[in-house]
Amino acid sequence: MQTQLQQAIAATREAGALTLQYFGRPLEVTYKDRNDPLTAADLQADAYLKQALRDLRPDCGWLSEETVDDRQRLAKEAVWIVDPIDGTREFVEGIPEYVVAVALVEGGVPTLAVIYNPAQEQIFAAVSGSGTFHNGQRVFCSEVQSLGQATAVVSRSETKRGGIDPFHPHLGAIRPVGSVAYKLALVAAGACDLNFSIQDKNEWDVCAGDLLVREASGLMHTCDHQVRTYNQADTLIPGGLAAGNATLVSHILHLMNEQKQ
Repeated sequence: MQTQLQQAIAATREAGALTLQYFGRPLEVTYKDRNDPLTAADLQADAYLKQALRDLRPDCGWLSEETVDDRQRLAKEAVWIVDPIDGTREFVEGIPEYVVAVALVEGGVPTLAVIYNPAQEQIFAAVSGSGTFHNGQRVFCSEVQSLGQATAVVSRSETKRGGIDPFHPHLGAIRPVGSVAYKLALVAAGACDLNFSIQDKNEWDVCAGDLLVREASGLMHTCDHQVRTYNQADTLIPGGLAAGNATLVSHILHLMNEQKQ
């Protein structure tokens, strides 16, 4: 698995290098829907990863934000789950908080993950049972146990809409950051204490980050306190999620569910 990890890291780095050719420059942007931008960089990185990762594991299915879903993946034991640019809004605005996110899922469980922020040259990687590494150094989730002492990274868009406002009195600090996958990587690296989101997510947003957090002695739970099983027919993860150490995740999910009542 370590050999596969190094090969996946190389492919993810190359996809990130492709995106840097566009980053910080004027871009032609189309929209898949009103709030979901798409650029040539997304499509180019997706095409490269699809070829490179399928060459690495031809037996795997494929699930990506930028590829029409091939339902044959549901019959596969293993599947690549990919977001070629997570944080496209930040990418378009020239904010260095976007990542390339790659995960290998086997039997519904992520077993390999790479998240790469090419603009800041940060690479986060993990395989099951071997820990999480940030730029080659072993990392762990924060051990902070109190929400009042915790720093949470949260969605820029959720913050702008006021969705995070009710949580300010309960947390030590809140820091808006782009890209769901990047926020999960920061939690896994102990660069913050907690990530939570009140909005629906998709499997490609969180799968790689989920494994990074798990291998850093943390957990990611959906809003109903469940661990996600991946490669489902419906890729939507409704109602939000939280990631960090077990105590913080339990506390913030309790608050999130109170807000929904």
